[in-house]
Amino acid sequence: MAPPFDFKEFQANLSVKLRPLQRSFQFWVRAADIYTGYKVFQVRVVFEKDAQKQEAMWERQHELAAEKIYSMCSDLGGFFLKVAQIIGKPDLAPAPWVKRLVTLCDHAPPTPANVVRCVLEAELGQSMEEVFERFDLDALGSASIAQVHRARLRGDKIDVAVKVQHPGVQDLMMTDLRNLKAFALYMQKTDIKFDLYSITKEMEKQIGYEFDFRREADAMERIRHFLYNQGKKSPVQVPRLIGNMLTGKVLVMEYIDGVPILNLGDEIAKRGINPAGKVATAAKQNILKNLTLAYGEMILRSGYFHADPHPGNILVCKGSEIALLDYGQVKDLPDELRLGYASLVLALADNDPIKASESFRELGIDTLKLCEQEEIEMLKLAQTMFDTKLPPGVKMLQPFSEGSSIKKISVRAFPEELFSVLRTVHLLRGLSVGLGINYSCAEQWRPIAEEALYSAGRLKDKDFRSKPRRRGFFSSLLWRK
Repeated sequence: MAPPFDFKEFQANLSVKLRPLQRSFQFWVRAADIYTGYKVFQVRVVFEKDAQKQEAMWERQHELAAEKIYSMCSDLGGFFLKVAQIIGKPDLAPAPWVKRLVTLCDHAPPTPANVVRCVLEAELGQSMEEVFERFDLDALGSASIAQVHRARLRGDKIDVAVKVQHPGVQDLMMTDLRNLKAFALYMQKTDIKFDLYSITKEMEKQIGYEFDFRREADAMERIRHFLYNQGKKSPVQVPRLIGNMLTGKVLVMEYIDGVPILNLGDEIAKRGINPAGKVATAAKQNILKNLTLAYGEMILRSGYFHADPHPGNILVCKGSEIALLDYGQVKDLPDELRLGYASLVLALADNDPIKASESFRELGIDTLKLCEQEEIEMLKLAQTMFDTKLPPGVKMLQPFSEGSSIKKISVRAFPEELFSVLRTVHLLRGLSVGLGINYSCAEQWRPIAEEALYSAGRLKDKDFRSKPRRRGFFSSLLWRK
């Protein structure tokens, strides 16, 4: 005799199967609304000849779009929280976008406490009471893939951070990425002459790695070992893995106390220090110096680096020290690309358009010139893509505006593996703009790039400009305004 039909079970199974289709439909409806809104506005705004009125019209349009983008990313969650991190940067996006989207960095809807308990007990094979002496059910932060809780293990005297993956998040995020790839392909064929499709493919590959916390733990330990064993104090703190408390969906690590970098201004003001004064500026410079030094060491010397320095992953600790969190996204650059990028860093530091063009070719960045003064525009494009410094008086790059280098130099092919470097530099620039410090990471990284090329036999001793091999990396990377 056949078992009785369970309508509720059928309904639940159908809901699970239809969920990706529902998300896809919601994405395309909302993305089309935002995109067509800007296209219609571009037609309307040309009829207004007054520049100030035009600017006011653009501001209103950006505010309207910001609300729609925020609503889409907040409602859909998942990968769209990462989209908010990528596009909501003060050096890249319109101010209304940044103001609205920055709040989504670490504010994903948390998984309910009872579900967290189920995940932990299923993964660890013990009850929470057997494992933890104390466990704060209110999450310290909830992001797109996981949330973090403060706790204390039984028989221990120090607090730990427990990272717990949201159930079912992988299927949703991979659906989101497939939709984004299709949208990127459409955009590069119509409006943006840049190889967006390759970038979204690399994002899909990198994010696919984030769902295995064992891989993240290995990455965290590898980077910690590299930075802590250079013969000098590490420029950033890296959490330590705690015991054997590790599975694919649960990661227990050292708890590091600090202030999220987005709250730095408020914290400075609380201490009675003028956020725009000399003391605050010196602290911000020191923070950026150490963060930039850490990334220069990782990218150019090791090739293995933390590839997600968005504000939610950076804590400011006592003495302006920096802690770098979340090692779900890491990249291991092949030596060929690492050394090619080192050559590009020197070209940018030297402001050399010929070397920049040569480095682009060496890296496999295929461009098509659509203008006069090709070499100058190529250098500007390289600076836009791979340096943190903004031109004098410029607060936002607007890389896709009509006068931008991307409109004059079409990027037909972009190596997928370089996307992590590109994203890292852009996130560092966003941080620098947010802190009000304009600087060049290429200039800061020059000594490390020279050392990397020298060690590989691609640079002779007489070609050194900063002589880092004789002075040491850390002493040669003095802060330059």
